[in-house]
Amino acid sequence: MSNGFVMITGASSGIGKAFAAQFAKKGYDLILVARRKERLQELAEEWTKKGRKCFVLTADLAKKKECRKIMDEVEKLPVKVFINNAGFGDCGSFLETDLSKEMEMIHVNIRAMHFLMKQMLCQMEKQGEGSILNVASSAGLLPAGPYMATYYATKSYVTSLTRAVALELKEKKSNVYVGALCPGPVDTEFNKVANVEFAIPSITPTYCASYAIRKMEKRKIVIVPKNKMKVLAFISRVLPQSLVIRMTARQQKKKRNW
Repeated sequence: MSNGFVMITGASSGIGKAFAAQFAKKGYDLILVARRKERLQELAEEWTKKGRKCFVLTADLAKKKECRKIMDEVEKLPVKVFINNAGFGDCGSFLETDLSKEMEMIHVNIRAMHFLMKQMLCQMEKQGEGSILNVASSAGLLPAGPYMATYYATKSYVTSLTRAVALELKEKKSNVYVGALCPGPVDTEFNKVANVEFAIPSITPTYCASYAIRKMEKRKIVIVPKNKMKVLAFISRVLPQSLVIRMTARQQKKKRNW
């Protein structure tokens, strides 16, 4: 018995892999998307043995044609849930960070996220139901992030877009849910790719994914898994933005590995 398909980008590790496990346990079949084919195949084999259908789609989401290829593959499948998770960051002074890496980050964190969200939303509207979770970050709840400037800007885009579309769907009385997951530090490969060391304790990917699913079921629009992050988000709304940005800069400097 299947509850339909869940499609997860960035599924080969971290939060994406944890979402795959949580949804598979709930009876969903899996569409796993990432660049690393071997890891995806290992994950698919694990859940196939446990009775779940698994499709592996290898793609580099920094490339537009790869994003289109994904949608061509899944347009006929009953995708009930889309976890729009792929993304990465970088840390350092904006004058010194690598421009090519930043452009790739923008392509993955913004362009691919936007394209896949819109295409999947249209598909779910035709189905008459569905859920989309855009994985943002607590960075997307703050006004700016010196020393991770591009990453913070991309995640602000994700939260802004999600909030706007969620209201549009509510006003048209759509059965499709859209939300944004905004975690703080999570124990994944992110810090290695971003070249940072977290300055505050992280949560596990399993906790992050399971918490997010519970809030998705309640149709929460902005999901923040950790109380400390909720407090920081609240503070950022009531304090002057210039002060919040300076506080954020100090926090980034604490976790520098560059």
